[in-house]
Amino acid sequence: MAPKSETRRGIAVLPEIKAEKPRMYRVFLHNDDYTTMDFVVGVLMEVFNKQMDEAVRIMFAVHQQGLGECGAYTAEIAETKIDRVHSLARAADFPLRCSMEPE
Repeated sequence: MAPKSETRRGIAVLPEIKAEKPRMYRVFLHNDDYTTMDFVVGVLMEVFNKQMDEAVRIMFAVHQQGLGECGAYTAEIAETKIDRVHSLARAADFPLRCSMEPE
């Protein structure tokens, strides 16, 4: 049902509709025994727009802890970034895995 409008001086005015903030999803890279550290850093810079120092820090988290957080995004953006990571990894013959979870 549409909100009722109000008329002021011959002009219809709709009541203000408040938009909710979209749900955010954290995106992670997963460690494996084959993907090179250089490739992971490159993916972080290209796909997630990370500067070199931050990309290296995340890459070491992936390497040492098995998982590294790349950022938080809306569902559609997170899915697009994950697809891009998987596409780049396949093209380079690496098994790099990327996933997302709700914040």
